[in-house]
Amino acid sequence: MRPRRGLSKLLVEPAAVATGDIAFNLIVFFLVCASTQPSTGRRQDLPSSEKTKQEQQNKSIEVSLTNSETMLTLNGDPTKTTDFPARIARLFSQKPRPEDRVVVVKSTQDTPYQHWIHITSQIQDAGGSITIQREEQRTEVVGQ
Repeated sequence: MRPRRGLSKLLVEPAAVATGDIAFNLIVFFLVCASTQPSTGRRQDLPSSEKTKQEQQNKSIEVSLTNSETMLTLNGDPTKTTDFPARIARLFSQKPRPEDRVVVVKSTQDTPYQHWIHITSQIQDAGGSITIQREEQRTEVVGQ
């Protein structure tokens, strides 16, 4: 009797024991390849957010950044980024104490990261201290 042609093909299954070894090897591979060191950026010293009477009396310098990498706003005045280092140095020359050289940096969500880093680097190079202004969320309960 001749075997049928369709039945002559054998099904080959991998050994069930090998799946555990394969899983273990994959886990070891991804653990070795994964980076455990956090990415580092540029170190910045940010002042605390506590407000003192002295800080309220001294008006901080305010820099506003937008998505335009050629313009920014310095204390409400539009300024070209090329003129910014000279203007910030002039403002710092009027403030001899380091605690008076606090600069509030405001930025929109679409501000390019490189632009923000470039401007904050210039502020720190000129001797300023950077603080970031963010929106505070308040919950107000209205009486019924």
